[in-house]
Amino acid sequence: MSGPVRGSICDVLPAAAALLGMPGAVDGLGLTESVAEQVDRVAVILVDGMGWHLLPELAAHAPLLADVLGGGTGRLAELSCTFPSTTPSSLVSLGTGAQPGQHGILGFTLNVPGTDRVLNHIRWRDDPPPSEWQPLPTWFDRLTQHGFGARAVLPAAFIGSGLTDAAYRGAEFHPTQPADDYAQLLADELAAAPGLVYGYTADLDTAAHVFGVGSPHWHEAAARVDALLTWLVETLPPRTALLVTADHGGLNVAPEARVDLDADPRLSEGVRVVAGEPRVRYLHTEPGAAADVHATWSALLDGRARVYRREQAVATGMFGPVDPRHLARIGDVVVVCTDGSAVLATAHEPPESALLIGFHGGATEVEMAIPLIVFTS
Repeated sequence: MSGPVRGSICDVLPAAAALLGMPGAVDGLGLTESVAEQVDRVAVILVDGMGWHLLPELAAHAPLLADVLGGGTGRLAELSCTFPSTTPSSLVSLGTGAQPGQHGILGFTLNVPGTDRVLNHIRWRDDPPPSEWQPLPTWFDRLTQHGFGARAVLPAAFIGSGLTDAAYRGAEFHPTQPADDYAQLLADELAAAPGLVYGYTADLDTAAHVFGVGSPHWHEAAARVDALLTWLVETLPPRTALLVTADHGGLNVAPEARVDLDADPRLSEGVRVVAGEPRVRYLHTEPGAAADVHATWSALLDGRARVYRREQAVATGMFGPVDPRHLARIGDVVVVCTDGSAVLATAHEPPESALLIGFHGGATEVEMAIPLIVFTS
């Protein structure tokens, strides 16, 4: 496999299931053609924030990634994440193989329809019930039902969360602690039994948010991610494929490119609930105020963002087909930043959100394009 494939994150687990020989699994990425021998183990590792366009810069401190980019180890293809390019939406799109409009996890935070409550998917536990908020089966479910092992090696703090259930329900969970050797635990699970093993690391994304893409801390995180992947490649059992992908890319937002809706009465007027995140805002408006809010935001953010009414945003297809049950989760007005800008909401969100340097969520190539790297034993 060489060159762009331009499938999506939705195709990764179906392709992994096809590699394992699951009946009915469709390999839209052509992996069964590119992997020379039949495999009985597949590892899928998601590196949070490892966008396609960031790979050349990452490679400066990541020897394995540099080798991949140079045409050596592994096979590299370009995919796309789903929109919004944010972790909760992407993880559930990976797990279900469906677009956000279908699975309902349409952003980092969402208004719970009929209330003024904003649900943060990272902090979500059991309200609303995960199986109701995200009703689709996952590929972990499907694999388990067909008799294939499906294990997820995840931090213990993730186990039992609403997002973990929404994205990975049906998996056999193996909790880890911060002091554990995560690479070795993943390698041990791969060696233990056939089937799918899933792993996730947030190290790179955290460094991008807090210190910025290209910062020394970001490069240090890249080196740690590279060491993890290198260990997995070096310890792959026979008849094993390792698929490495990401949930989104990212970019730095300069202080002068930030707009605070809570500091400008023109932007906050008529807005009842603010959800989404700085690169994609969902504005739920007071009754009868949607047209005025749309007009005001369109004028004030001209050149910085595309501003839609809900029905316009849905009609673009950006969310994929939208289940009518999920429509009200999308704002009456949807604001999608198009350049290197961000819309803060300092009165609605934790103060640390305004201190971040790296962001994602929008529809630009640097946010949406992700890699798929395939290694075999």
